[in-house]
Amino acid sequence: MNRERELAKAFVDLADTYAPDFDPLRLFDRLVHSCRGLLEVDAAAVMMADARGVLKTMAATEDEAAFIELLQMQTGRGPCMDCYRTGEARSVPDMATEEERWPKLVAAMADAGYQSLHTVPVRFHDRALGALTLLNTRTGNLPDVDHDLAQALADSAALGLMHWSAEPRGDDVVTRVQSAIAVKSVLEIAKGMIAASEGLPPQGAGRLLTDYASRHQISLAALAEALVSRTMDPGAILDRSAEA
Repeated sequence: MNRERELAKAFVDLADTYAPDFDPLRLFDRLVHSCRGLLEVDAAAVMMADARGVLKTMAATEDEAAFIELLQMQTGRGPCMDCYRTGEARSVPDMATEEERWPKLVAAMADAGYQSLHTVPVRFHDRALGALTLLNTRTGNLPDVDHDLAQALADSAALGLMHWSAEPRGDDVVTRVQSAIAVKSVLEIAKGMIAASEGLPPQGAGRLLTDYASRHQISLAALAEALVSRTMDPGAILDRSAEA
């Protein structure tokens, strides 16, 4: 598939919010993986802000990317936080030059093998809802065309979230984002249940859940809710995964 077709598919996937199995977890997962597949970046992650303005990691292509996002949330500092607060893109072509400003973030990125960071706001109209972060293992600026595409993909994801037809609790921006964050929180609890049951790391438990949801053509959000509400036995996922 050539780049033009891949781009078209990415935008269609992000806009496909009326499918029966749509859930916001897949929306954000599609966003970060589309960025890694289509742009000159090695990893991507996306955060969304809750009603108090606290950023929550919704999806990441790599565990290291999620860790860096988490660190920024803990410290309340970093280019991603600045991007969300100002609604403007930020680019750090060489993180080593920012050691005095963000010493913990620079150290974390170095440990993870990343040297540059670029971030664009996830926005609905002119309102910033979060930040999309792009990481590279090399120094340098992101090509202008990739920057523009990243912003377009982020905006498409925000629009898709607002068209989430299965969300019954309101049409305002805050309600939609809050609902998506709540779904993500339920997924993390479900991951913890599977991880504790089988002695797996969270990422391993997450893969089991994702694989099960894909095989059975159900939404990851619905699967997580069933586990947390105890209407589904965690053993069912583990047994079926073992048979696959």
